[in-house]
Amino acid sequence: MTEIRTTVQFDFTGRRALVTGAGKGIGREIAAFLASCGAQVVAVSRSADDLAELARDHSCIPVVADLEEAGAARDAARSAGPIDLLVNNAGISILQPFLEVTPDAFDRTMAVNVRAALIVSQEVARGLIGRGVPGAIVNVSSQASTVGLPDHAAYCASKGALDQLTRVMATELGPHGIRVNAVNPTVTLTPMGRMAWGDPAKSGPMLARIPLGHFAQPLDIAQTVAYLLSDAAGMIHGTTLPVDGGFLAT
Repeated sequence: MTEIRTTVQFDFTGRRALVTGAGKGIGREIAAFLASCGAQVVAVSRSADDLAELARDHSCIPVVADLEEAGAARDAARSAGPIDLLVNNAGISILQPFLEVTPDAFDRTMAVNVRAALIVSQEVARGLIGRGVPGAIVNVSSQASTVGLPDHAAYCASKGALDQLTRVMATELGPHGIRVNAVNPTVTLTPMGRMAWGDPAKSGPMLARIPLGHFAQPLDIAQTVAYLLSDAAGMIHGTTLPVDGGFLAT
């Protein structure tokens, strides 16, 4: 089946967006896409070089921070200034068989994938509430929150926790006019994803479970995130939205 891909556009003129994990892959695509839609984007990454490219190519405001550290996550959110739209994209995956998962790997994964999202969201939400304005938050989760994947114990656990954090945030922040949702992508063909899933022996069984017959592209995720941030999704709140080509339907 031939893939048909179109690019949609949203208008975020006058809105300030914070994107974590913006240096590479999905996060970079999200930051670039939001900027193309008129948002002023504050991009957070550990890599100053990656942020310099984003600043040059898309006029993003760079914030260098290692979100594994709680204090650094809080400082990054505070240094970003007033934010209307937040995308918690930063994440790591340390692959280990279940019986070999180390406490350090588990703790690091939870710190980046869950705790950083909690801390950054707290700071952004406090700012929105203090200013008396509505806002929107999207947490980038994964289909791994729903299905178990070999060697992904810490990662799957962290994404399951992020889904639940999303629901609690939606429950508590909704009365303040702050919408919170998650997107849950399948395998996404970032440069790293292409390397990890380039072997047909590995990708074949996964593709066989995707009715659309192909993996996601970073733009698929960026456009979905933009939709959830936009006023077009004004009544969508507390969802965990699969972007998986039908994987979870099989």
